[in-house]
Amino acid sequence: MFLYSLAAGIIAIIVIIASAGGIHREDASAFLAEWYDSGSAVHLAMLIGAVLLLLLSLRMFYVAVRVKGAASSSIDQRNDFGDIRISMDTVESLVLKAAGRQRGVKDLKTRITTAEAGLDIAVRAVVDGETSIPQLTEEIQRAVKDHVEEITGIPVAAVSVFVANVISSPSFKSRVE
Repeated sequence: MFLYSLAAGIIAIIVIIASAGGIHREDASAFLAEWYDSGSAVHLAMLIGAVLLLLLSLRMFYVAVRVKGAASSSIDQRNDFGDIRISMDTVESLVLKAAGRQRGVKDLKTRITTAEAGLDIAVRAVVDGETSIPQLTEEIQRAVKDHVEEITGIPVAAVSVFVANVISSPSFKSRVE
């Protein structure tokens, strides 16, 4: 994809220069000479097509370079023995495990970003209506921070908990007959 985007970009630049009159008729081949003689509508169509091709090429080039250089899918650490790479999926699983151990939590989702001071962890939770929300969120924050730091050795800068909803447990009344 990288080579294709590079070739498409070069072709688009050549066509833009040719459409704008940067290549003289004498220097172009017979095929290009026919395009020059056919009128200004053809020049405009070629220019628009070449610009679109160039934009597409730049987009593909960006995607090809970004995927190779992206380090956001893992956290890299170095110690005396070599390099350690921990995937963000692993950290996410640890967060969900630690938060899920708390009583009163029903549904969890998490988002993890890296910051200068460590990991920024955002937890979205649905809780039952039986537990104190401030106490529960504080327990989730403490449990997540301690568990992730203990298992991975990566400092946790902040744990944000967003309580999205409260699900009330269905109460069953037994009927004696």
